[in-house]
Amino acid sequence: MATLLLVDDNEQILQVLDRYARAQGHETVLARTGDEALAAFAAREPDLVLLDVMLPGPDGFAVCRAIRQQSLTPMIMITARSEDEDRILGLDIGADDYVVKPFSPSEVMARVRAVLRRVPPARQPEVFRTGALAIDLQTFTVQVAGQPVALTRRAAEILWTLARRPRQVFTREMLLEMLWGPDYLGDVRAVDSQIKRMRSVLADVPGRDFEIRTVWGVGYQFEKA
Repeated sequence: MATLLLVDDNEQILQVLDRYARAQGHETVLARTGDEALAAFAAREPDLVLLDVMLPGPDGFAVCRAIRQQSLTPMIMITARSEDEDRILGLDIGADDYVVKPFSPSEVMARVRAVLRRVPPARQPEVFRTGALAIDLQTFTVQVAGQPVALTRRAAEILWTLARRPRQVFTREMLLEMLWGPDYLGDVRAVDSQIKRMRSVLADVPGRDFEIRTVWGVGYQFEKA
């Protein structure tokens, strides 16, 4: 999980990016002007900034320069123009990557993952806990009521993804894209197989206070007992 500062004056684009980012377990902070972006950055110290170039007030280039004067936080620039000059300027003043509108939200999230792999979030907690469940986010090992549970790394990633948002139903396609990646060539049965094995392992674990519920025709949901 990372905290993302999303900056765009187009409300529709902002809400789409917010929805996709939250679906992948990230926390989000939204800003619609250059001044809001700088204030939000100072208040929240995000792990990554998605920054539109064309903004009311200070534009994206000015915001990028201001942030770079005080921080090495990764930034991805968003531009509506494909001219090389804009892209080169953004990279020259400190952006880590860029995307051009119109874009696929899935592509943007893939770029976020790629940048965060290069620059891991500094404030990521070591262990995620909810009730009796604990997942080590460095090794993706799992404990229930203090006892180790022998899950595969992929199963632990699925469990963490679901447990982070217990009220959200995740489709198989969402889990496949989030955890296997957009370039995975397999099908959704890979998700079903991992969850089937996970349930088999968890079935007899003492102290378990949750279950992975199937929402028929939709996907899966983490549910507290």
